Amino acid sequence: MLDADFFRRWMTATAASVHREADRLTALDSPIGDADHGSNLQRGFTAVTAALEKEETDTPGAVLVLAGRQLISTVGGASGPLYGTLLRRTGKALGDAAEVSEAEFAEALRAGVDAVMQLGGAAPGDKTMIDALVPAVAALGDGFGAAGTAAERGAEATTPLQARKGRASYLGERSIGHQDPGATSSALLIAALGEAGGK
Repeated sequence: MLDADFFRRWMTATAASVHREADRLTALDSPIGDADHGSNLQRGFTAVTAALEKEETDTPGAVLVLAGRQLISTVGGASGPLYGTLLRRTGKALGDAAEVSEAEFAEALRAGVDAVMQLGGAAPGDKTMIDALVPAVAALGDGFGAAGTAAERGAEATTPLQARKGRASYLGERSIGHQDPGATSSALLIAALGEAGGK
């Protein structure tokens, strides 16, 4: 079973990963975006860890709703609302339970991903964070490691795609040949599940 501590560890591990990879995320964003993806997410997840240290979060849902709220209020561009929606909707789907099973978490994360697709209007193959998140959710039943691998492969598979949504879509065919930064950061988020603990 996964408790609030697990979800706090997930957010802390994500923040550490984003901090380590911020320069790479920004480098990926430079040719097809605003060259600020890494710095924006770094600012956001720093705010998340600070808020989690300050505020009482007794349930998995409360941890994720708080994290999502912080990202929406501190991250510029599209990343804040998209990541914030992902975590808030996942947290709300978990409800007030003190502990959740991995299956319940997978179901809640699917609801979060659906909310992101609705907000951004993106589908798999559009060269967005959805290309990492959808396969990750599908693989969660096989454990966090499998989900992380699926997300990483999904992110890598965005390289030959032409962007159909987001800032990169303005470039048309020039977006081909670049790995999507949002899919890459989403893969970091999923990989951090394994670091937080579990199979």
